[in-house]
Amino acid sequence: MIEINFTEAEKEKLAQARYKQTHPHVSRKLEVIWCKSLNLPHQQIAEIADVSPNTVTRYLKEYHSGGLSAIMSTQFYQPKSKLVDHSEAIKAYFEKHPPANLAEASAKIEELTGLKRSPTQVGKFLKGLGMRCLKVGTIPAKADVEEQARFKKEELQPRIEEAQAGQRALFFVDAAHFVLAPFLGLLWCFSRIFIKAPAGRQRFNVLGALNAINHDLVSITNDNYINADSVCQLLTKLRLAYPDIPITLVLDNARYQRCKKVWTMAALMEIELLYLPPYSPNLNLIERLWKFVKKKALYSKYYPDFRSFKAAISHVLDNTHSLHKQELDSLLSLNFQTFQFSPSMTL
Repeated sequence: MIEINFTEAEKEKLAQARYKQTHPHVSRKLEVIWCKSLNLPHQQIAEIADVSPNTVTRYLKEYHSGGLSAIMSTQFYQPKSKLVDHSEAIKAYFEKHPPANLAEASAKIEELTGLKRSPTQVGKFLKGLGMRCLKVGTIPAKADVEEQARFKKEELQPRIEEAQAGQRALFFVDAAHFVLAPFLGLLWCFSRIFIKAPAGRQRFNVLGALNAINHDLVSITNDNYINADSVCQLLTKLRLAYPDIPITLVLDNARYQRCKKVWTMAALMEIELLYLPPYSPNLNLIERLWKFVKKKALYSKYYPDFRSFKAAISHVLDNTHSLHKQELDSLLSLNFQTFQFSPSMTL
């Protein structure tokens, strides 16, 4: 049995440290030392601190050799994986060849290093390298990243600044075509869930103009199709809603938006049309709103008829400034993703 003679000063320091310490491991060590200072037997100390007698002995030896500072240390021993020595090689390989799952990663690491590790261990190691399991995104193959960067800096940003200063109303325009069909999503469930697939292919069309600053949504809807007349209706509706301020619409190059009828109406309404570079959905803010609507109203949901289908979509759109305002204010920030291609970014 280890004999330690505690002075009154040491007991006072122990008492103070016990109540100030928040780290659970250190707190347990202090509890053992404090009980020892009260001359309690080791077995009783082990029961009070909920540790083994051998652990009590180890803590007491630690205090006897290093004092209170040794007990208070939070620099615990952490075993180092042998994979760490191969970090750079593994990282370089996975940057060019991302694995689809941990089993594949585990097999490839064994091939590269000769070290066999379970998928769980490999998962922890990959997280340590900064890797995460992320859904693969898509980029239009014909996108001109240099033109996107130029447009964002020279065309879009100046108008955003004017809109933020209250000198211009800036809208992002696009049409969404919601088809009455299953929208499959992910669910936490005990077994795979199947949703009914409604008959027919009816479409609910929404031509929307999203205010870049206050996220006000002005829209034209129908069950047929969106055409130049729909765009002209939207232009008229926007000018009536914002009669005394310059208006700019940021829109893509859909044929019904880029035609003489629309240009004539825009000139009459004194509305500027700012066309995005081809294949640039990442620069159109309203695209995020359409994804949000699908998530809230359509993913993993069944609607027995077209009427209830339209009602669900309309309910989300009608509540962008109430029920969904907080989520949308975060989602619709004016941060636009642009791309700089590298070999590791594309598969």
